[in-house]
Amino acid sequence: QMEFSCGVGGSAAAPPGPGPPLPSAAVPVVPAPVAPMEGEEYESLPSGASLGTHMMAGAVAGIMEHTVMYPVDSVKTRMQSLQPDPKAQYRSVYEALKKIVLTEGFWRPLRGINVTMLGAGPAHAMYFACYEQMKKSLSEILQQGGNSHLANGVAGSVATLLHDAVMNPAEVVKQRMQMFNSPYKSVLGCVRTVQKTEGFGAFYRSYTTQLTMNIPFQAIHFITYEFMQEQINPHRDYNPSSHILSGAVAGAVAAAATTPLDVCKTLLNTQENMALSSLNITGHLSGMVNAFKTVYQLGGLWGYFRGVQARVIYQMPSTAIAWSVYEFFKYFLTKHKLERRT
Repeated sequence: QMEFSCGVGGSAAAPPGPGPPLPSAAVPVVPAPVAPMEGEEYESLPSGASLGTHMMAGAVAGIMEHTVMYPVDSVKTRMQSLQPDPKAQYRSVYEALKKIVLTEGFWRPLRGINVTMLGAGPAHAMYFACYEQMKKSLSEILQQGGNSHLANGVAGSVATLLHDAVMNPAEVVKQRMQMFNSPYKSVLGCVRTVQKTEGFGAFYRSYTTQLTMNIPFQAIHFITYEFMQEQINPHRDYNPSSHILSGAVAGAVAAAATTPLDVCKTLLNTQENMALSSLNITGHLSGMVNAFKTVYQLGGLWGYFRGVQARVIYQMPSTAIAWSVYEFFKYFLTKHKLERRT
């Protein structure tokens, strides 16, 4: 068996075993090279993962992350309602799912999933590609040859700018379709109605709040993930269990810390009529400061943590799925590319 020797520390091929001498005119047969050894680190493969690999892996990971736990996300949106309808008041995630399915139909928790998939693919492709490139460049500057937590945090924050620019309109449509008694029956119908009645700006009304939430969320998320990897997978081998555990812990910590901002984002996205009319707010609520004031007026300090249970329950498996799928595809595509090259 041959090993790679270009930057991986592989040795030359082993000498051929005993056998009859080759005729003088014969051309020696060179054994076909094979894939890297099973325990070899995918991140230290000769050329590393390409931009296309990061984008492909990121797109698949993003779609999986947002769809597998989508019913819990629907519950989270409803539990963050500041003045919910008496028929849409829930004490737990399980009770909410059961009640929604029994009273509104089996498929109701999945309404809006198609627009989420449509946005998640390109959003996460750019997100992971930007993160990987920036992390590598900044780590070389800040801590040459090492892993800089500052670089991880900055790279995650910048990647969020691209991600949210694509994902924010999808979030607006998704959350309006998730609300109890939503008047929107289809994605296209929701887009047309919002555009006609509120204008194009409605799709980005929560963008600054989303960034204000997601930048610290992603900074905490990536720093926690990379820290966990240093502790349980220091050699950065492809290790599914370590990626799942690190992703789950990172998601839980980041989700709990940024719940107040998520509540404000939901209010801006849904423009909850009952809540706004109870405070005699006419027109549309806009701006992070106004959202913060409104949440406090309606729910006090506890109002900022509405739906925190559902948010953590949603985020833990979601980020675990995202990282495990992303790391698998990154490993698989890089390994496949090397096998084809050799």
